[in-house]
Amino acid sequence: MIIDNEQRSVRTVVLRAVVLVIFGAIVLRLGYIQLLDGRYDELARNNFLRYEVKYPPRGEVFDRNGEYLVQSKECYDLMVVYRDLPKTGFDTARLCRITGMTQRKFETAMRNARARGRVGTQVTKFLTSEEKLRLDEMNIAGFYTVPRTVRQYPRKIGGNLLGSVGEVSPDMLRRYPEYNVGDYIGTEGVEAAYEPVLRGEKGLILRDIYARGGSRDSVLKNAVRGKSIVCTIDARLQQFAEELMAGKVGAVVAIEPATGEILVMASSPTFDPDELVGRERGNNYMKELNNKRHPLFNRSVKAKYPPGSTFKLVNGLIGMQEGVLTTRNVYPCHRGYDFGRVHVGCHHHSSPLGLHYAIATSCNAYFCYVFRNILENRRYPSLKDAYDEWREYVLSFGFGDKLGSDFLGEGTGYVPTREFYDKRYRRSWNALTVLSLSIGQGELGCTPLQMANLAATVANRGYYYIPHIVRSIEGQDSLDTRFYERHYTKVDTKYFDEMVEGMWRGVNVDGTGRLAYLKDLDVCGKTGTAQNPRGADHSTFISFAPRNNPRIAIAVYVEHGGFGAEAAVPIASLIEEMYLTGEVKRPELVEYVKNKHINYSMYGK
Repeated sequence: MIIDNEQRSVRTVVLRAVVLVIFGAIVLRLGYIQLLDGRYDELARNNFLRYEVKYPPRGEVFDRNGEYLVQSKECYDLMVVYRDLPKTGFDTARLCRITGMTQRKFETAMRNARARGRVGTQVTKFLTSEEKLRLDEMNIAGFYTVPRTVRQYPRKIGGNLLGSVGEVSPDMLRRYPEYNVGDYIGTEGVEAAYEPVLRGEKGLILRDIYARGGSRDSVLKNAVRGKSIVCTIDARLQQFAEELMAGKVGAVVAIEPATGEILVMASSPTFDPDELVGRERGNNYMKELNNKRHPLFNRSVKAKYPPGSTFKLVNGLIGMQEGVLTTRNVYPCHRGYDFGRVHVGCHHHSSPLGLHYAIATSCNAYFCYVFRNILENRRYPSLKDAYDEWREYVLSFGFGDKLGSDFLGEGTGYVPTREFYDKRYRRSWNALTVLSLSIGQGELGCTPLQMANLAATVANRGYYYIPHIVRSIEGQDSLDTRFYERHYTKVDTKYFDEMVEGMWRGVNVDGTGRLAYLKDLDVCGKTGTAQNPRGADHSTFISFAPRNNPRIAIAVYVEHGGFGAEAAVPIASLIEEMYLTGEVKRPELVEYVKNKHINYSMYGK
C-alpha cells in the first residue's frame, strides 16, 4: 500500500508538470501572436476591414455646340461576403424581384461567393438608385453595394460613331495589364479611340464594416474623373442625317474643309446606343450582331465601295497635271465609248463636249479618252510605268490607305497595283483592260470618309486636313499636330478651279446634280452611279458649299439607290441646307427621301 501511494504521488507530480508545461507553451504562443507576429493581427483586422474600389465617372462627350452626346449616370454593383450572411437566412425571392435576377442566376452567384469565403464577390450589376434603396431597406448582413457609372445618350444617335463601353474580356486582360476583372473599357467608336482620356483613375477605400458611432473609412486613393471631350460632330445635323438614311443601307460623312473636322458620320442602318448599356447589353448586342443588314458595321469608315463617277474628278486632275488634258479638249460621246470590242455605255447628252460640261453631265466617254491618254503618255517608257505614276497620284488624294484619322478601325480602301494586274492578266494588259478605272469602277474601292475627303480636297483647291472626330480635350491646349498639317496632292493647285467650275455647273446650270441647287449658296457637286453586279446600282454624290470659302463638304452613299440624282443627291442637299441656313424649307423633298423604298432583298428583311 505504501508503494502504491508513492507511485501515485509521483504520477501526480508528473501530470502537474506536464499541465504546467502545456499551459506555459500556450501562454508563450499567445504572447508571440499578439506581440510579435503581425500576420494574425492582419487576419483579425480583415474580419472587420475591407478594401473597396472606387470607380471614377467616365468623361462626358459634347458636340461642337456644347450639347451632351454622352453622359454618365450612377448605378451600383451588388456584392456579397458569404461568411457574413445571416445564419437564419433571408428573403431570397424578394432580393431577386428587386434586382431582376432569376433564382438560378442568384444561386450561381452564391456558389461563387461561398467558394471565396470572406472576399467580396459580385452578385449582379447595373442596379438603379431606386433598386439600391429597396435593398438597403432589407438590410441583409453580408450584402453591400459599390457605386459605378454607366453611359446614357440623350439624343440616341451615333451608335457607331460614339461606340460603347463593355466589361473587359479575358483577351483584353492579357493585352491591357492595367485593367482588372470587373473593369470597363471603350470597345468601339469615340469611347475606344479616346479610352485613355475618358476612363479616369480608380480610387481605393479601406472600409470598417462594423464601425460604431459613425464611419471610420480611410480613403487610400481618390478616384479621378475621366476628362471630357468636345466632338466635332453637330448633334442636330447628325440626327437629321440618320433620319434621312433610315430604311437605307449606306453612309453619310460631312467635313468642314477648313479644319478637317467631321460634322456628320452616319452609318445606316444604325442602332440606339442606349441598348448597349446595362443588364441587357449582351442580349441586345447579339440581336444587332445577327441582323443581316449589319448595323454594328460602321460603313462610314470601314466599307469598301466603288466611287463611281465621283472619281472622274481625280482622273481629270491627273490628266491636266500630266499635260494630256486641257479645257480646250473636246471628245465625242454617242451613248458611250467604243473601241474595238470594248464598250462603255453612257446616258444621252449633247456631243461633242469639253471638260466642264463633261463633269457637269458625268460623261463616261469623255473620261475614257482622258484615262487612255494618261496611260498611253509617251513620256513614260511603258504603259505600266505610266500606270504606276497614275496610282501615285491617286494615293496622294488619300485613297488606298488609311487617312490617319482619330477614329479606330478606319478602312484603307483599295487601289490596285501593277502587280495585281500582272497576276490577273498574266502580264498582258493595257489601258483598255483596266478602262473601268476611268469611271471609278473595276477593282477600285474607297470608304465614304475618303470620298468626303475628296470633296474637301477639291473645295480647298488641292489640299486636305486629316479628318478627325474630336475638337478639344479637357485640360489640353491642342490636339495631335498631325491634324493641323495641310496634305497636298501631287496635282498643282492651279488646276482645281476647272473641276470646281464643272461641279458648279453640274448643280446650277445643266448637270446631273440640279436637285442639289440652293439659292445664293453656290453649291458644287458631282454625282456618281456605281455599277453593282449583285443588284441595283449604288447611288453616290459628293458636294461642297459655298463655292468660295466652303463651310461643308459631304459624301453620301446609298447602296442599291440607283442613279446618284435619285437617292444620294437629295440627302446631301437637305443636310447642306440645314447646316448652312439653320433650317429646311423643302418639306416635300424630306418626305420624298424618307418615303423612298429601296429593295434590299439581299439583306433579308
